[in-house]
Amino acid sequence: MRTNSLIRSLYNIKFHTHTLFTFTITPLHHTMTTTTITEPPITPSNTRIGWIGTGVMGQSMCSHLIKAGYTLTIFTRTQSKAQPLLNLGANWASSPHSVASQSDVVFSIVGYPSDVRHVLLHPTSGALSGFSGTGILVDMTTSDPSLAVEISTSAAEKSCFAVDAPVSGGDRGARNAALSIFAGGDEAIIKRLNPLFTLLGKVNYMGGPGKGQYAKLANQITIGSTMVGLIEGMVYAHKAGLDLGVYLDAISTGAAGSKSLDLYGQRILKRDFEAGFYVNHFVKDLGICLRECEKMGIALPGLALAQQLYVSLKAHGEGDLGTQALILSLERLNNLSLE
Repeated sequence: MRTNSLIRSLYNIKFHTHTLFTFTITPLHHTMTTTTITEPPITPSNTRIGWIGTGVMGQSMCSHLIKAGYTLTIFTRTQSKAQPLLNLGANWASSPHSVASQSDVVFSIVGYPSDVRHVLLHPTSGALSGFSGTGILVDMTTSDPSLAVEISTSAAEKSCFAVDAPVSGGDRGARNAALSIFAGGDEAIIKRLNPLFTLLGKVNYMGGPGKGQYAKLANQITIGSTMVGLIEGMVYAHKAGLDLGVYLDAISTGAAGSKSLDLYGQRILKRDFEAGFYVNHFVKDLGICLRECEKMGIALPGLALAQQLYVSLKAHGEGDLGTQALILSLERLNNLSLE
């Protein structure tokens, strides 16, 4: 069993002076084990942080850690995009492997599951290959639950740990350190990481490996249908001759109020389609949801409709816009404009 192999590996770990953990394995009724972490809480003085991916979300998230005093080593495909963080004092690494070789905890937030696999599991350049002792991978990308389980298993084989911790809250949540974090993996490790998570938002423990991804996918299903409802309501209100600014303000405190309305209502009115979360990435997320639904044998028609509407934006070359650009799809369907 995977649990037994992990326990055996923990007995054999040889810790170095920079290592984060010591463990006590205590038998319970001869069938269960518990992991007790006896090291002091994570602080800037005893924990080196690595970060892979400094896009719309990663930039703000990294800045919170740097401002809290943590030493950060970062990697992103385009170094120039990381310059604001380098200006704040972050260190540059040439590969995910190099990031991990200089870190105790490595975060990643990249685009697609294929990117996650490459930056974390590549046998020579991936982050897992860069740990010299016990280390922790924290993937915050929205990705496949099965990949999260695979990463966790691979990490355990190296006497390391992996946590899947995708986030929700968009660019505003990242800037304000108000993200919802859905964490899956070893609960003791997630609790140990709490000093870092609290600098980014609120962590919610969802269960074992992969459960964080399942929670985030359910979150995306909810957002997809909510966005369709928000946009359809705006189209209807416009056609009825209502002042959309007054309308949005009126519904914001009623049963139709939502985080999507708060984040995107005014942006839509201002025709501000800058990406807080890319259409391309949302299409990816909803596609993963649909594949998981097929595996589960369930039908979610609202999810399927939302995915098709967002795919239509990609077909019009609008994949790099924010998810609020869904209004463009509904405007085309109805041959009207809210402008």
